[in-house]
Amino acid sequence: MAQIVKIKSIEHLTHDVLKIVADRPVNLSYLPGQAVDVAINKPGWEKEWRSFTFTSLPDDDHIEFNIKTYPSHNGVTNQLLSLSSGDELVIGDVYGDIKYKGEGIFIAGGAGITPFIAILKHLEKNNQLGNNKLIFANKTKGDIIQEEKLGKLLGKNFINVLSDEQFPGYEHGFISPDTIKKHMDGNMKYFYLCGPPPMMDAVGKHLASLGVSEEAIVKEGF
Repeated sequence: MAQIVKIKSIEHLTHDVLKIVADRPVNLSYLPGQAVDVAINKPGWEKEWRSFTFTSLPDDDHIEFNIKTYPSHNGVTNQLLSLSSGDELVIGDVYGDIKYKGEGIFIAGGAGITPFIAILKHLEKNNQLGNNKLIFANKTKGDIIQEEKLGKLLGKNFINVLSDEQFPGYEHGFISPDTIKKHMDGNMKYFYLCGPPPMMDAVGKHLASLGVSEEAIVKEGF
C-alpha cells in the first residue's frame, strides 16, 4: 500500500546525483540492496512511478536514496531537482533481486552502485566487510558517487575505473577481463553486478571468459 512521506533533507552528492532523506513509512520492510517504487506527491506526478534503491539500512529511522538526475529528459528526476525539505514523496512496493550471499567482488557502473552502498554499509555495521572488493566504473572522477564513504569502508579494496579521465591511483579505460582477474583471489565466491545494460552485458561476457559460473553472479539491471 502506497504511503506519503515528507522529505527531511535534499542535497547534491555530485553534479548530477541527489541524496534525498525522507521519513520512514510505517511498517516498511526491505533488505539491503532492494529498491522501491517512488512518485512525487504533486499534481500530475503522483502516478509517475520510478524505482530507486535504498541507500539507508533497514533499521534506520529514515529512508535515503542516492538518485542520478537527468534534467534533459524533463521527467521525474528533473522534478526532484526542484524539491526541498517538507515536500512529499509517495512510497510504493519494495522489490529487487540483489542480496549479499558471501564474500566477493562488487562491480558497478555509475548509478548501479546504489544497491552496493546499502549492502556494504550493512556489512560494515556487522563487522563483516572482510576482503570484499568494489570495482566502480565511471566517466570522470566527478561522477563517483559516495567516493569518500566507499574509500573509508574499503581502503585498498576500492578500485575506480575512469573512461574519460586519467588520474594517479585510478585505472583508466573500461572494465576488462584483466581488470577483474587482477583483483580475483581463491576465496572470492561471488560477483555482484549492477549498471547500465551495455556494461552489464560486457562484464557478463568477461566473467564467462574467466570461467565464472552463472550461479556465482548476483545481478540486477536498471
